[in-house]
Amino acid sequence: MPSMGRVTLFIILLTWETEGQDTESWAKRVETGKEVVTTLQFYLHDKLSGSNPSAVRVAQADGTNSSVTLFGALMTMDDPLTIGPDPTSKLVGRARGLYGSTSQTDLIFIMEMLEEFGHDIFLAAEATNGIGDTELKALRNLSRLTREGYVKLMKKYKLDALVTAGPGVAAVLAIGGFPAISVPIGICFSGLKGSEK
Repeated sequence: MPSMGRVTLFIILLTWETEGQDTESWAKRVETGKEVVTTLQFYLHDKLSGSNPSAVRVAQADGTNSSVTLFGALMTMDDPLTIGPDPTSKLVGRARGLYGSTSQTDLIFIMEMLEEFGHDIFLAAEATNGIGDTELKALRNLSRLTREGYVKLMKKYKLDALVTAGPGVAAVLAIGGFPAISVPIGICFSGLKGSEK
């Protein structure tokens, strides 16, 4: 069995809503500019009885059986996570952990679980170093712009330093490995690599 990507999730108050959800696409990648967000939708099936329960009571308080909320019950679980609300739909991972009833008057559970996903999108992401074609193209473009832009400008005009308005330029130059310093009046002094010596 391939190794599964792991996501730790601590849930304080557990509620589920399933109305109007698309069960075919359970992982959706959304690029928002600076960051990529992956939205997951899956269904946890907690089977408490039968021949092969996925959750069992491991401890309880003296009054748990007489409590309408099962206050004091502690359960351990190894629940399947599926792509749809039907327990026989495609398995995308497992949720393992503990949960307990924490209220004498309301049905409230505190849960700690480790979710393990073996889905292709996570296995593929786990096998990479996070740099894909888009990132490599951006790195090549930055290298080209550095050679043909900043370095070429400095060498062509035999400049020892470049003065620019605004302190934001220092961070950009620092990413490229160029020394830069911003001063309080709002300008930035920069030079080529090694010019700070």
